Amino acid sequence: MNALVTGDAVVLGLQPAKLPSRALALVIDLVVVWTAYLLVSVGLAMATASLDEAAVMAVSIATFLLVLVGAPIAVETLSHGRSLGKLACGLRVVRDDGGPIRFRHALVRGAMGVVEILMSFGVIACIASLVSARGRRIGDVFAGTLVVRERVPASRGTAVPPPPPWLVGRFAQLDLSGVPDDLWLAIRQYLTRMKQLDPAVSWSMAGRLAGDLAACTGAPAPEGVPPAAYLAAVVNERQARDARRAFGATARAAGGPGAAGTGAGTGATGPVDTAPVNVRPGAAGPVVTAAVEAAGAVGARGADVPFGAAAGTEPVSRSASEAVAGAPSTAGFAPPA
Repeated sequence: MNALVTGDAVVLGLQPAKLPSRALALVIDLVVVWTAYLLVSVGLAMATASLDEAAVMAVSIATFLLVLVGAPIAVETLSHGRSLGKLACGLRVVRDDGGPIRFRHALVRGAMGVVEILMSFGVIACIASLVSARGRRIGDVFAGTLVVRERVPASRGTAVPPPPPWLVGRFAQLDLSGVPDDLWLAIRQYLTRMKQLDPAVSWSMAGRLAGDLAACTGAPAPEGVPPAAYLAAVVNERQARDARRAFGATARAAGGPGAAGTGAGTGATGPVDTAPVNVRPGAAGPVVTAAVEAAGAVGARGADVPFGAAAGTEPVSRSASEAVAGAPSTAGFAPPA
């Protein structure tokens, strides 16, 4: 997958944080942590006044590790990369593929931060951030993380092009749980940049991505469907499942119209993948709206014909204009001339 995500093909849809904003967030975090450390130390000094020197030293070391090292790790893990300073500056720690961090990422960052930040007063972290192209310190390099800007204008986001109408709902029975995050990232980046590529290169990359996606799902791509259209249809299906999973429970609890239909549509999709879509933080409005509309279309037509019955089977549905023309539309997904 590293060969597919190239500079000519796609770019990471996240804005790396610059050193000034990261330094300000770090200062806020250090002020909060050191204040808590001093308060705890004073309280423990009063409580352990009757203990011997060795016991006092052990309590002091434990306090240092728990407050100055353990507390930031716990906060980043529970908040998925948003400490108090990063929240104030609009920053977030994410994985290299744009997904949320977990305990192991926060642990590596915190362990390296003891040397980079606490023992060297932030000098090593500043030098590493200045040298790195994406502003990463040594802890980010070892943990495979990146600090990004969370507050960015919504106009910078690029929407994934919708699939042809006759492919909407055709992959409702497809198992997407085995598709890795880096493949979703590469597919999304390709779809948002395919019109900027050379037609022959775009077609070749679409074929390779479609082959990787078919291998992960365990079902071959349908014959006669352009690879780019196949990728767009599968991404559309995944967004529809995410929308149903996010809003289906709310609709059923409210008892509003279509609540039963939403629940039935969710159950008919089979295994639902839980990998996060690599969408820039704060730009979920238009994407979720489109996904909700797609979810309605899938719920209405997704159970007509099971996916993968045979090669060259009739598509599930067509629009009226395509039915009159006698051939499905593949505008924007045609092979190079």
